[in-house]
Amino acid sequence: MEALLPLVIQLIAGAIGGNAASAALKQQALNIVARTIAGAIGGVAGGMLLSMVGGEAAMTGLIADGIGGLIGGGILSTLAGVVMARAHR
Repeated sequence: MEALLPLVIQLIAGAIGGNAASAALKQQALNIVARTIAGAIGGVAGGMLLSMVGGEAAMTGLIADGIGGLIGGGILSTLAGVVMARAHR
């Protein structure tokens, strides 16, 4: 069960980060479900990248997973919104 906790934290933080970034940029190309899914996927990717780059000693724990999830979710959701907005033109 402890092995799944970082993944759950990354998913939730990514979903929050994706929705927050889309709301801040006022993106209308994606609906809330798509923003949440893109954010969750980006959150897992961001958390994994942060743990690989930061190393075990520098960035460990649930806070690092949350930070990586927020950043990754925000970035992927923003990129998906930009791509969808250009596709609808």
